Amino acid sequence: MKATLPWTTPQLRTFTSPPLSFNLSFTFPKNRRKLSSSSILSGAPPSFSYVPLRVSANSQAAAPASSEATKPTTVPNEMKAWVYGEYGGVDVLKFDEKVAVPQVNEDQVLIKVVAAALNPVDAKRRQGKFKATDSPLPTVPGYDVAGVVVKVGSQVKELKEGDEVYGNINEKALEGPKQFGSLAEYTAVEEKLLALKPKNLDFSHAAGLPLAIETAYEGLARTGFSAGKSILVLNGAGGVGSLVIQLAKQVFGASKVAATSSTGKLELLKSLGADLAIDYTKENFEDLPEKYDVVYDAIGQCDRAVKAVKEGGNVVALTGAITPPGFRFVVTSNGEVLKKLNPYLESGKVKPVVDTKGPFPFAQVAEAFSYIETNRAVGKVVIHPIP
Repeated sequence: MKATLPWTTPQLRTFTSPPLSFNLSFTFPKNRRKLSSSSILSGAPPSFSYVPLRVSANSQAAAPASSEATKPTTVPNEMKAWVYGEYGGVDVLKFDEKVAVPQVNEDQVLIKVVAAALNPVDAKRRQGKFKATDSPLPTVPGYDVAGVVVKVGSQVKELKEGDEVYGNINEKALEGPKQFGSLAEYTAVEEKLLALKPKNLDFSHAAGLPLAIETAYEGLARTGFSAGKSILVLNGAGGVGSLVIQLAKQVFGASKVAATSSTGKLELLKSLGADLAIDYTKENFEDLPEKYDVVYDAIGQCDRAVKAVKEGGNVVALTGAITPPGFRFVVTSNGEVLKKLNPYLESGKVKPVVDTKGPFPFAQVAEAFSYIETNRAVGKVVIHPIP
């Protein structure tokens, strides 16, 4: 299977907003608890047969200025959002048309959400896997966002109304993530967690980047990865793995990049920059003679990954049990990382990979959750448009 490069510029849908006012609570049909505005990260091996969509700077014209950025925007007191008031399966997700628009703290901006994306952590959070450190229920889920700034706090220094931005809205993925997430018409986010959207990418492709690219970058940095080193990426076709391949090659200067996937994804790995694409259905990567300076385990096979690393090398694992010398980390959202990587995105050296079963429309967020939980997605699962 070969990844394809689209040669047309995506068209963004426009929307209008109701008049300005603020009301900071909302109710659920069965649970009338107030939502206060103050109040792991890796999937399993992909077996999905769709061809992933790849976008690069030289294959797509600069994304046109959106109507959100060019027209005055009024902020309503209520918004549409997906919410859940208890932990559980996909069935706990409810669509609510009368959710309060969140307050904007002095260091935050209010974003009119145009697109969002799902990550495995979204499902784990909804299932209650880290409820001891979660924010109080009820919850509007969602980490990744791309949209337009419509209001700025008093201490915001750089961003202004009309800016098109993207980011991971939760600084600490597992420690008190926001009650008001990105699967809503509006979300409030600290300025330091955001960056201007790459000029060549539309909102849907930008939305698929933040958490995954920050995870890929931070993991590489924590291993001390640098030019001339070799790396093996487990689950190279996943949301994080597809970006680890590209960052290792284009940003860090890897001497050799190897990656694993199923048979149908091998050509994708090569197109992303992998020098060696390993079919995990036919070969055990740990039995191959070549060893690597770093193994990036984005699948949960640390016990095998440590057998493929050179003596003195590093193994970083995102999920599953840890076998020494492997280590795990949880990503910290950082707008400065996105700003640093924007030139690589705008030049086309690093490209987002978006699963072509999407983008899922806003009305089908529950279906999108069900899909990402099959562990068959290639790249990222995106929600767009968000009205």
